[in-house]
Amino acid sequence: MSEKSVRQITTQALEQGGGVVRLTPTWVPRSFCVPGRRLRLHPKDLYALGANRGGIDERWFASTTKADNGPLTAPDEGLSYIYVNDKEKVTLADALAEMPADILGQEAVDKYGGWVMYSKFFDNMYPLPHHLHQSDEVAARVGRVGKPEAYYFPPQYNFANDTFPYTFFGIEPGTTKEQVKDCLKRWNEGDNGILGLSKAYRLQVGTGWDVPPGILHAPGTFCTYEPQRASDVFSMWQSLIADYQLVDWSMVVKDVPPEYHHDYDYLLGMLDWEANVDPNFKDNHFCEPKPAGDQAAMQGYHENWVVYGSDFFSAKELTVYPGSTVTIRDAGAYGLICVQGYGRFGKFPISAPSMIRYGEMTEDEFFVTRQAAADGVTISNLSSTEPLVILKHFNPGNPEMPRRS
Repeated sequence: MSEKSVRQITTQALEQGGGVVRLTPTWVPRSFCVPGRRLRLHPKDLYALGANRGGIDERWFASTTKADNGPLTAPDEGLSYIYVNDKEKVTLADALAEMPADILGQEAVDKYGGWVMYSKFFDNMYPLPHHLHQSDEVAARVGRVGKPEAYYFPPQYNFANDTFPYTFFGIEPGTTKEQVKDCLKRWNEGDNGILGLSKAYRLQVGTGWDVPPGILHAPGTFCTYEPQRASDVFSMWQSLIADYQLVDWSMVVKDVPPEYHHDYDYLLGMLDWEANVDPNFKDNHFCEPKPAGDQAAMQGYHENWVVYGSDFFSAKELTVYPGSTVTIRDAGAYGLICVQGYGRFGKFPISAPSMIRYGEMTEDEFFVTRQAAADGVTISNLSSTEPLVILKHFNPGNPEMPRRS
């Protein structure tokens, strides 16, 4: 490793890319999941961290958040690295701690405290258990922050639906709190029946969902692009997944004060009850892409908002047409992942890999500073046939983000 300081390496990276820095792939295993095999990670590397850690079914983007994966979690698990060369790199978290205003702009530092989101791909062979992420109020009781999140299903990563392309959201209107509480009490009886109180929605590529804290959800098996608050709090409420995997009670109470581990009234209080039983749930949470500006003015490209309406993050999908070169300006710093095509992104080559070995560098992930975003990044699609497609994730407060109608 280099003996240079964090500031020296960060400054070198910023100068090298004109305000654009490369990020290394950040892989995260989950012991309760089976990899869906669509992250483009080599099949031999799906258990690169050991079978006891679980399969790698997540890749995190622009992350300053450490993964919370139990006692075997590595100190830097979940953290993105800024890459200069094989011997010189620094975590994005350390770079932002050292030079926050240079990267994000002073306004974002003053208003939000820094970079307070990250995104990921999660890719599961089987559905996840019905679970919730705590609100700020609830998470604060264990010294954490709440976790809103959102989903977008990129076609490029969903060539296969895997086993269950449906997601359960919320609780059916008319359900009582006692019925939900009874499911928690039946935890050790096999299937506790929580999904029988919910409703499943068929997933559609090129669309997404907004999922605020306190809402139960059991994500289906689409590979999902997931912008979210910089937090890893959760509580699992389903005891048996797809008749094959039992969930331990510790997953219910991971982020619950010890004195409330068997207090069913406390656990029920973590729900946003009214949001869960909303009879218009789809109208209030389903997201279809919205044009990011005047479509007639988009020459050589088109751009859509794919995650919007949240006070905590937003995301766009940029498509540059074959053979086109465009300069794109944005109202804030952002991270990005290239999901299709190849070309140039500012001073760097950019390409969506076909296969990645664990530990190898790629050309598909970057971070763009506020000033570089405002000045505009010149992007060239060097293919004569294939579009160049990029997903961009933003901190809170992007003034161009549409609100939900």
